[in-house]
Amino acid sequence: MIKLWLYYLCAFFGIILIRYFLIAGGAYWLFYSNRRFPRENRPSEAIASPNHQAIKKDIILSVYTTVALAICAALVMTVYDSGATQLYNSLDQYGIVYLVLSFLGIILLQDTCFYFFHRLFHHPLLYRWFHRGHHRSKHPTPWTSFALDFPEALVQGLFLVIIVFVVPLHIYVLTLLLMTMTIWALVNHLGFEVFPSFPDRWLGKWLISSNHHSLHHRIYTRHYGLYFTFWDRMLGTN
Repeated sequence: MIKLWLYYLCAFFGIILIRYFLIAGGAYWLFYSNRRFPRENRPSEAIASPNHQAIKKDIILSVYTTVALAICAALVMTVYDSGATQLYNSLDQYGIVYLVLSFLGIILLQDTCFYFFHRLFHHPLLYRWFHRGHHRSKHPTPWTSFALDFPEALVQGLFLVIIVFVVPLHIYVLTLLLMTMTIWALVNHLGFEVFPSFPDRWLGKWLISSNHHSLHHRIYTRHYGLYFTFWDRMLGTN
């Protein structure tokens, strides 16, 4: 069992780290290094040359995040082989309606848990250990999207570990959740809005965007949400 876990740990560490460099590095090249990309709508801090020292720290912190998430992924896969999780493969087992509802339900639950844990990690007693590293980048870039302190990354990883033991999830839903988390984290840490008018529209007002999270990196008492602005609006942090 330990040998199997170590095998998965090494495999997922490599996969997650390579994915980070491909996605974050690709986005950084496209939006910051590619001269063909239009820059006229970017805020001044995004147009300016990013702090390369901050980027270096983000990359180092992202390696710690990779270790934490690899630990969680290896745990799930090791136990999955024994059939102890609630993951399933057959679309007929619970039906298509449940497939859709389970995805939406987990997204809402994750957003709620993230909001309250995020606020908790900003408490002076916890901030230094759980969240300070992520806020070293006052103006986030794609490299910041994965840069979490190890304890915070472990908490986020354990959320999905607990879910797969409690809630029946199709493997496709779990994959889609991981993709959604990755894409959303990247978009929220671009440092500017690709579509500047979107946050002002009806749907945009209910979704956490790059502007929301960029402001949070400078003003810690605002915008704690992950996907939606619902809890920020309800609890006065919008």
